[in-house]
Amino acid sequence: MQVGVLMFFKREYLTIPNGLSVSRIVFMPLLFLFIITDHRLLFLMLYIILGSTDLLDGLIARKFDLISEIGKTLDSVGDLIFYLGSLTFIYMMFPEVVFNNSIPLLLFFIIFTLSFIVSWVKLGKPILMHTNLLRFNAMMVYFLVISSFLFDTSNFATVILCIYYLAFIDEIAIFLLFNEFDRDAKSVIHLLMEKSRASR
Repeated sequence: MQVGVLMFFKREYLTIPNGLSVSRIVFMPLLFLFIITDHRLLFLMLYIILGSTDLLDGLIARKFDLISEIGKTLDSVGDLIFYLGSLTFIYMMFPEVVFNNSIPLLLFFIIFTLSFIVSWVKLGKPILMHTNLLRFNAMMVYFLVISSFLFDTSNFATVILCIYYLAFIDEIAIFLLFNEFDRDAKSVIHLLMEKSRASR
């Protein structure tokens, strides 16, 4: 156990992109505190800052060649916590958006859970991808929370959920069709095209 903890703190893991990914996890309780204490402006400012780290961590990692498997895992965990947290924030501050999408949300969680089950059964572990659709939707969820301070985003949320269905189906197709792939693969179609080119 101690060896595992020490390995996690290897110097090469202590990078700016990894720190940005971890920040989305570490500061999550503060966002909840701002909601509970009704400091919505502070919540909004911190949410905007933390959401921007999702873009920055990837940009910096690619620019300075700091991409690593631990970095991809931290980014995935940070995204999962931040964007599921975003759903909770919407429910706490703008419950009508959630209530107006109760059935689409149920379907979202079914497909989301199915993607975890498929990756676990097929590949031996739960995997979160960073496909183009999932990246796009993460950005849309970010703007959903911010936009909810300005207008009713019920229809916006419905559109996001529908795109998520496509994104998770794309992810499941990758798990079923491939045994090895990069978690940053653009889509199952992109992987199939690469495979076709490689076999020529």
